[in-house]
Amino acid sequence: MSLYQVAIIVGSLRKDSFNRQLADAIVKLAPPELSFKQIEIGDLPLYNQDDDGAQAPQVLRLKTEIADAQALLFITPEYNRSIPGVLKNAIDHGSRPYGQSVWGGKPGAVLGVSVGAIGTAMAQQHLRNVLAYLDVPLLGQPEMFIHAKDGLFDENGNIGEASLGFFQAWMQRYVEWVKQHAIHA
Repeated sequence: MSLYQVAIIVGSLRKDSFNRQLADAIVKLAPPELSFKQIEIGDLPLYNQDDDGAQAPQVLRLKTEIADAQALLFITPEYNRSIPGVLKNAIDHGSRPYGQSVWGGKPGAVLGVSVGAIGTAMAQQHLRNVLAYLDVPLLGQPEMFIHAKDGLFDENGNIGEASLGFFQAWMQRYVEWVKQHAIHA
């Protein structure tokens, strides 16, 4: 039985992105106390404060799904040394109108994978800055700056054997973080 609902927010819209593959693979390492749901962000309109009084159905759906979760997992690519606009747009929608953010207090983690040698280090740092302002307590260690290389995923889309121990240790630490910080309604 799942005790903790985790909302996964993938910052890439591309169907076969490394980050979406990572989101699909990493959840397989979690114990049954955690259940995961990838949150759709590609259908959100661009944030406009004029719409705060009459938010679009997609925005209300996003906010409900985040509100229903006890924890957050952000998986982001790096675009031009920062986070993708679609991810920032989703975060902005979830934080507005001012004073009605659905993000605050939910334990979270940030990770990402890239073909670059430093993974998504810059994007993750920018995302951490944004989430700190929104009062999301983030797992600090171990950091996950993942370099996409042969063997990262096996032929079935699972984490490859060479990286499996690292990812299992990360998941164990993430589970501890969620249990320590999640608030049950």
